[in-house]
Amino acid sequence: MRSRVRLFVFVGLFVTAIDLGLLLALESRVALGLANLIALVVAAVVSYLANRVWTFELSSAYRWVARPWLFVLTALLAAAVDMVVLVSVAGFPGDVLDVTSTVGLVIAKFVAMGAASVVRWAAYRNILFHSMRQALATRTDRPAPPGDKRLTVVLPAYNEAERIAQSLSEMSELLVVQMPLSDFELLVVDDCSSDDTAEVAEKNGARVIRHEANQGKGGAVRTGMTAASGRSVIFTDSDLAYPPELILDFLFQLEDGWDMVVGSRRHPDSVAEVETSFLRKVGGWGVNKLTHVVLLGQFRDTQCGIKGFRSDVASSMAERLQTLGFGFDVELFIMAELDRLSLVERPVRVNNREGSSVSLFSDTLKFAQDLVKIRRLAGQGAYSNETINV
Repeated sequence: MRSRVRLFVFVGLFVTAIDLGLLLALESRVALGLANLIALVVAAVVSYLANRVWTFELSSAYRWVARPWLFVLTALLAAAVDMVVLVSVAGFPGDVLDVTSTVGLVIAKFVAMGAASVVRWAAYRNILFHSMRQALATRTDRPAPPGDKRLTVVLPAYNEAERIAQSLSEMSELLVVQMPLSDFELLVVDDCSSDDTAEVAEKNGARVIRHEANQGKGGAVRTGMTAASGRSVIFTDSDLAYPPELILDFLFQLEDGWDMVVGSRRHPDSVAEVETSFLRKVGGWGVNKLTHVVLLGQFRDTQCGIKGFRSDVASSMAERLQTLGFGFDVELFIMAELDRLSLVERPVRVNNREGSSVSLFSDTLKFAQDLVKIRRLAGQGAYSNETINV
């Protein structure tokens, strides 16, 4: 990935040199507009061929060069902007910018290329968003997932002794109506709590795994996904911020053929039982925008605390999880994109419980730091996988 980025930058600089060089070579022989058009066409062809052959080769990241008509439309739009801006700048009074001189023409061309680059970047990004969402929204026929039980519910827990009993009771009462007690498990991962979370959970029928040292929510989820014995694996918050009924909805979606099911608090049908503060809404919006640095798909809510997976997908992802903090959710989406999994977003009902340990400012800062780390790891190929058959 890192070498691919370098190639992409190199090709971009090379194509820019071709564009500018041809314009300077032709502007004294033909009209300025025609010279610019010829330079743009040659540069676009070279860009397409070079990126297809060298930069993206046979990688899954070359979606836009694999669809020539999308590239052509984007190139035409960017060329039109380049042409309009260049001609407009050329029309300025001579005492502002003399385009008859080499320096003046170079300045005018760089202004035009800058405007065209903004348009081109926005178009490519939208194409990638749309292309990725289409790919993820398509279910793929796969063999039935492995597992001794129908369902594992993973509950990462830290100092939840006061609430875990009620949570386990409500989940059990709901699930036992749908399946025998032996066909599901509630798996509590105690992330080195200082209270008796583990003991209370065991007394209330949960299978418990204890961490000897605190790892963070990502580490607890990784442990649970690795140890799960269900054919479907769903993790959710142990304080019932998301009602148990959602577990059944996610289970039915997985059994209907989806590889991954994610909750979205920004889904049009989602409901917040307790209104979120304006400051927290702004923080959530900012976090969502930050994820675009590392994700191709335009997901509405990467950080929702309930997600479900086929068991083989869950175990494969758990092996590759690198981030122990809140950024682990973004890693899950990266792996879904790389593995070309089918993914569906579901509406949720959210009950923002008192006593949340989330700190808006400090955790947002940690999340941003996680994204930097994730971006670096993605560049090193840490999330690639060959075990999921697509």
